[in-house]
Amino acid sequence: MMWTQRDLFSLYDNSPDRLFDLCMDYIVVNLNIITELDPASRWRKLKDDIIMPGEICEKFLQYYQRKNRVNDNIANVFRDTENTTLRSIKLRNSRITDEGLRCLMAHRPVQLELSQCDYLSQHQLEIINNNADRLVSLKFGPLNYTSDQPDERAKRGPYIDAPMLQHLTIQCRGVAMFPLILLKNLNNLTHLDLSEYSSSGSAWVLYEMKNLRSLVLHCVPWSKEVIDWICIQSQLRHLDISQANERCGKYVSPNETLAKIIISLPHLVSLDISGTNLAGTGAALWPDLSPPEVIENPIDIETHVRCDIPGLVTRVYNPLEFLGMYGTHHGACKRHDIPAKVITGDANEEQILTAGAVYMERPAMLTRVLNDLYYLFRSTDRYNAYVGRALCVVLKAMELHVSEKHIQISGSATLFYIVKGKEKQRMGMKLKRRIITALLDGMDAHLGDDTMMRNGCLTLCQFKIPVDVLFEYERVVHILLNGVADVNQESFVQRIAIYLLNSLACQVDGTQKRFLGSNGAISKMLNLISDRLERRVCDDVLEVAWSTMWNVTDETPQNCQRFLENRGMEYFLACLKCFPDKEELLRNMMGLLGNVAEVPQLRPQLMDKLFLSVFYELLESSSDGIEVSYNAAGVLAHMASDGPEAWTVEEPAREAVLERIAAAVERWNLRVERNINYRSFEPILGLLSAHHTPQCQHWAVWALANLTTVYPEKYCSLVEAEGGIGLLYGLLNNPCSYNMIKELAWKVIENCQNYSLRGETGDPPAIAPDN
Repeated sequence: MMWTQRDLFSLYDNSPDRLFDLCMDYIVVNLNIITELDPASRWRKLKDDIIMPGEICEKFLQYYQRKNRVNDNIANVFRDTENTTLRSIKLRNSRITDEGLRCLMAHRPVQLELSQCDYLSQHQLEIINNNADRLVSLKFGPLNYTSDQPDERAKRGPYIDAPMLQHLTIQCRGVAMFPLILLKNLNNLTHLDLSEYSSSGSAWVLYEMKNLRSLVLHCVPWSKEVIDWICIQSQLRHLDISQANERCGKYVSPNETLAKIIISLPHLVSLDISGTNLAGTGAALWPDLSPPEVIENPIDIETHVRCDIPGLVTRVYNPLEFLGMYGTHHGACKRHDIPAKVITGDANEEQILTAGAVYMERPAMLTRVLNDLYYLFRSTDRYNAYVGRALCVVLKAMELHVSEKHIQISGSATLFYIVKGKEKQRMGMKLKRRIITALLDGMDAHLGDDTMMRNGCLTLCQFKIPVDVLFEYERVVHILLNGVADVNQESFVQRIAIYLLNSLACQVDGTQKRFLGSNGAISKMLNLISDRLERRVCDDVLEVAWSTMWNVTDETPQNCQRFLENRGMEYFLACLKCFPDKEELLRNMMGLLGNVAEVPQLRPQLMDKLFLSVFYELLESSSDGIEVSYNAAGVLAHMASDGPEAWTVEEPAREAVLERIAAAVERWNLRVERNINYRSFEPILGLLSAHHTPQCQHWAVWALANLTTVYPEKYCSLVEAEGGIGLLYGLLNNPCSYNMIKELAWKVIENCQNYSLRGETGDPPAIAPDN
């Protein structure tokens, strides 16, 4: 796989999603549209009135795998070979068994890929062979073959019976499975990949495969027998004999071995010797610059031309199109005179990025490439010209190898430095979503790894929360709640996860707040608070835990109820006692209790002498400006708004509380800036109708006057939209409202009128001079 300009274009493509893509995504999530349960088998089957052509069938499998792992239930949809068609089947990390494979292979496909399908048995080849008459391309494995059958075919191991086969990839992963004699009947084979094949216990059979054009023996142990067999494949155009482990790439006579291969394969245009010593030690040879005459002995050419790789000296005037040299011994990729047009290595960013594209299917090498990219982007910002290509490599690597922990760690670390850099300004929503999805997939797969969780959380922090992650809101919440679940693990992951959870609770609607609550956000925050209380530690985790609950309970009665049911008031009193001078903590706690007091059915649970005494005392607080006093007054105003009969405690007396509320409100500066955010004024506007208790109206109308004075752009329209102007005029005409209430009510009306006038004219209104 090589990087192309098309990859880069698609990366930054901000055009709307195609209707086809939207429809396919919707069908994948809503399978009942095209399928139904078979009463007999209880598996899904295609509806009788649905016909799916090949293009749709193959795309369905592709889109389904983005979100789920294909299993027999999905494979059974394709049991109907009349109304479904599959020419190309590509499954990766699926859960299909042999039965599911039979459903798919009944279509007699042309192309078949079964990578890391661990639920298939050793009989998968028999199923494939029975339907392989049209098969042109086959990729499968790893297959750990064992045989307990007595017949001769079983004794000699698995076999492939596909007469038209041209491309064969067997993912061996070090398992000795396929003696090459079993490939002898594949006369049409042009491409053979036996990466990580171990020849232990099975001989390499020396015969020529006359049509072979591409041979990949990555991580295959070398021997003279192997090299001799390679050299008789005279039509080869691509040869890969690279090693992921450099210790396995030490040839006894590297210069002579490479020269022998090059001379024996005259059509070779692509060669990969990464991880080996085949490039030699790099001694430069000074040339006669004129092209040499035909020279029989390649050693003689060394006296005529300059080449830093002795074994490639015959290709100086006919350079290779591609040469893989990533991790070659003696730093060969850093040499100057290399007869190749495109090179993989770690000498510069171009070589590294090319290596990333070429070795995308090789986890061990890809991990090293991603580490190289990480160090490039961490150490300097001068690689902006390569950011697009780096993103292509990193994202494809993370998407392809979700289960490979080291790839996810290295990839997410590189993403962090890319996302926080100047490239951030170019990222449209499509690219942001792709990055976020890749991060979440990696975090989901490695929840127990602190480094992966740390990298993922830090990178998520570079986006606009919650706006950029709303499309994956539920999954983000689950992952982050897992990050704060272990109170004994006081780590950076816990701190950053709780910070993100707090951000996710802001500026979202009630549905999402309820989702947070129903998935344990309240209980997990209280667990963190309990832990800090036991250790008598007041840190940012404690403060943000209360802030998160403040946000989660905002206009969400269900979460307010959860707070009370989980002994929230006990933790409130305990924190107040242990940390009385922590202003931020106190503000967050009182903000939360303000939300609880707004719920009429929960107010009786706050009607407690101890609770009310605390709120009463906090009316005099100057902590954090007016915020603590403001919230305490709000709690008490809502409780008093239920009328005298609802005030069931003798101390503090209701009249004394009301007097102190009014005194506190008169003391506050109307133009003070606030650290608060209202999505709705409904609870405050409700207090304007409490004509039996003017002090409740006083607090409410002061709040509106303050917010519309200091933040008119944000709150004037909200007052008007929620019917506040009519209620305010009602206060002006009500004889029970005292003068301070009426003055504040008129102030709010004026603020809204002035804001509306400014919006119509585009200029601020004229202000009459004071008399």
